[in-house]
Amino acid sequence: MTAPVPLTPTPTPAPTAAAPTPEPPLDGATVEVIRNYVGSVAEQMRRTLVRAAFNPVIYDVLDFGISLYDADLTLIAESAGITHFLGANDHAIAKGTEYVGVDTMAEGDVYLLNYPYWSGAHAYDAMLFAPVFRTGHERPAAYLAVRAHWMDLGAKDPGYVLDSTDMHQEGLIFPGTKIVSRGEIVRDIVELVRFNSRLPDLTIGDFHAQLAALRTGETRLKQVWEKFGAPVVERAMRQVIEHGERIARRAVAALPDGTWTALDYCDDDNITDDLIPMRVTVTIAGDTMTADFTGSSPAVAGPVNLPIGATMGIAKAIFKALTTPYEPSNGGHFRPLTVKAEPGSLFHAEYPSPTFTQWSAIVAFELIHKALAQVIESIPASSGGDEPGFMAVGYDPRAGSDFVISNNEGIGWGATREHDGGNAQQHPSQTTVRNTPVEVLEHKAPLFHERLELITDSGGAGRHRGGVGVLREVRYLAQAEVLSMKKKTKTRPWAMHGGLEPAPSGMVIRPGTDRELHVGMYRTTLAEGERFVNHTAGGGGYGDPLDREPSAVVADVLDQYISAEAAETTYGVVARPDGSWQPTPQRQARSTAPR
Repeated sequence: MTAPVPLTPTPTPAPTAAAPTPEPPLDGATVEVIRNYVGSVAEQMRRTLVRAAFNPVIYDVLDFGISLYDADLTLIAESAGITHFLGANDHAIAKGTEYVGVDTMAEGDVYLLNYPYWSGAHAYDAMLFAPVFRTGHERPAAYLAVRAHWMDLGAKDPGYVLDSTDMHQEGLIFPGTKIVSRGEIVRDIVELVRFNSRLPDLTIGDFHAQLAALRTGETRLKQVWEKFGAPVVERAMRQVIEHGERIARRAVAALPDGTWTALDYCDDDNITDDLIPMRVTVTIAGDTMTADFTGSSPAVAGPVNLPIGATMGIAKAIFKALTTPYEPSNGGHFRPLTVKAEPGSLFHAEYPSPTFTQWSAIVAFELIHKALAQVIESIPASSGGDEPGFMAVGYDPRAGSDFVISNNEGIGWGATREHDGGNAQQHPSQTTVRNTPVEVLEHKAPLFHERLELITDSGGAGRHRGGVGVLREVRYLAQAEVLSMKKKTKTRPWAMHGGLEPAPSGMVIRPGTDRELHVGMYRTTLAEGERFVNHTAGGGGYGDPLDREPSAVVADVLDQYISAEAAETTYGVVARPDGSWQPTPQRQARSTAPR
């Protein structure tokens, strides 16, 4: 169809105004000072949260993630926290602001988001987010996000849900609900949380701690704007983000181009006993990297499915470690990365798939490493491959109140081409997360520790040895539940270049009795006096054990990292108590054989 002819002559356009001259970039010193000031905002939010939190999962374990975003929802700073929480915050802030509507936000508003498919975590990892306004702007100039683990939001079971089959069994859900309006707490929402929680004092206390962290962040960020001028701060952070993208692309471009695939398994979904395949294909092309989880299991019946935000968090953490490990994070660092997963799959759960027990994310964390280990020599063997902790839930007659307490247990890290793996470390996905001190566990719950020790021979043997795992034996002083939290007990962590794979993690319930059970992820009640023994995997070995320096083998025997028997049969070294040694015939034959 021909456009109609205008009835009046087209007016002559006015002269075009000259384009404004682009502002010159800020000098490097100014940019670096401002970057550190903005980073300190996140750190001060972190300190406020830790000091104000009510539950030890936050103030001792450090189970949280804190992020700052500019007006375009680009990450400008974060504080140390759980790695894939931080990556998931990026997805969650975008979904949360989209749901709320930026134009509806006002100064002092705070929103609560735990809808798993948007938040990128399970329902108890509650994220509060808030806009930050500055003078002369009707829309937010920045956003703050604080995610932390709440102890109870009314799911079908206290503590942790191990066998849910849809989201509605996993607790009260908030899609971005306004919980503070123009600086005033919305009492109805807080009371809804209070009356749906088995542990309302802890839950509401932690809400206030997160709120205090947000208010600290808002105050400090406004002080930075006032000190330097908001436009200057925004220009500086744009330069930081652009620089972050440049150095990340440069790092990717230095890696070899190609495509590599890896496969691993999660134990099961706690509904069936079937192993769950997890597959990733990593492609490097020029200055870009793609992590594609196509080919993994479809979504399963039980609660080990991962929202796409969690999957993105896994991939971002590994990508960051490979490309810009020593740089404070910003959104530019992740622009060369693309993450793919089929909707409705294990790595892209959709409503109403259950997502509560996201140990699958921990098991899958090193999957990208496994793919790239085929070409990048600096990548270590697998760690113990899991976060094999425990949780205790029940009534404490000493305090006259209910309790929920948990512990993230250490594992061995994988050996590298340069050195042994670390002993009794938190899983690499947990970054700054800590275990819960024995004193806290025994103060908060009727538990008594019989043993806590490193496990001899638990690290995978190799030219460089995998780190060793941890054994913890606990006796119950009152009847309560124990939850064994682990999802890699049926397959071994992987080793590299002739190293040996370690035995997997596990738990023994009621050891030495006719009711003894060996379990992975499991929930049961223990009577007063009954015990469990939790044992964790060491890391994978790197290289042939017969190539390990004999002096290192002897030192390991003296330190009880390996037994004298293993030294002789696996490493070919007869170690004596005085530190002397002699080679076995197997080692002698290898040393004289042509290489």
